[in-house]
Amino acid sequence: MSSMIATAGALAGELESCLARWSERTGITVETWALPAAGVPSRVSSGVLAVLGEALSNVERHSGARSVSVAVTVGGRGLRITVSDNGSGFAGGREGRGIAGMRAALAALGGHLSVNGVPGEGTTVSGWCPLR
Repeated sequence: MSSMIATAGALAGELESCLARWSERTGITVETWALPAAGVPSRVSSGVLAVLGEALSNVERHSGARSVSVAVTVGGRGLRITVSDNGSGFAGGREGRGIAGMRAALAALGGHLSVNGVPGEGTTVSGWCPLR
């Protein structure tokens, strides 16, 4: 296996550690739906961790959420990340630096990001990028 590909489960371990530290620090419950079991290229892992960090930062600063759910999956078409909270919801309109940064991180990998919120119900950030 190339040094450019993280070993199977390496990204999952980093994600678990990151989520546990964040939950402990913020008091916001994290539910993990799925984590990748396959190896992921290091540049993709770095991008995913950057997107996750910013999404969690937005949850903490803006949402008032009590819980957040996270899924990161790898399939034949690429990697998908979803972060969903039960907070105040993002009504759209003007997007700040955080969302712009998440979009840029995935775009640099050939991917894309969507943000969907329902006022009073929560926000879901979804991203995708190819593994190559």
